[in-house]
Amino acid sequence: MKRLVSLLMLVLLTGCSSLQTSTMNNTLNGNEKWAMLPMINNTDTPQAGLRAEAIVHTLMLNRGLKSLDLYPVELNNDTLFEPSERKVVDKAREWAQSQGIRYILTGSVEEWHYKVGVDGEPAVGLTLKVIDLNTNQVVWSAVGAKSGWSRSALSAVAQDLARSLLSDLKVD
Repeated sequence: MKRLVSLLMLVLLTGCSSLQTSTMNNTLNGNEKWAMLPMINNTDTPQAGLRAEAIVHTLMLNRGLKSLDLYPVELNNDTLFEPSERKVVDKAREWAQSQGIRYILTGSVEEWHYKVGVDGEPAVGLTLKVIDLNTNQVVWSAVGAKSGWSRSALSAVAQDLARSLLSDLKVD
């Protein structure tokens, strides 16, 4: 009975989440030039892509990357009235190649809101990928979704999800 109660408590404390990662290369070189590219906002929430970028950028720097350049701000269309599109990522990718960047980190935001209802739980869905510009191959990717409790902040749920997704990315 104690085991059952412990297991139920563990499930309740972790919240609802789903994660999947794929690594094509064991370890990526942290001394190479890296850049953070725009994250496509596939939600109805304005500027969700920019919010996710800020969280992922900071988490990557905390993991020990020497540098993670940011794309020029004028390349992002994630405004209140015009959603970001793939062409923005393509332009940012061209910029990264012109800068001699080796690895780019990009992705998309699939969910970023508080659920409708009495409790209004926060829900976040992200996809992340690292592309090696020398080979134009995706060398790491991850996708996940997470929801929190009614008193959780949306940004805290996003940080937890991004941290979980990035934990499988091996950088030396």
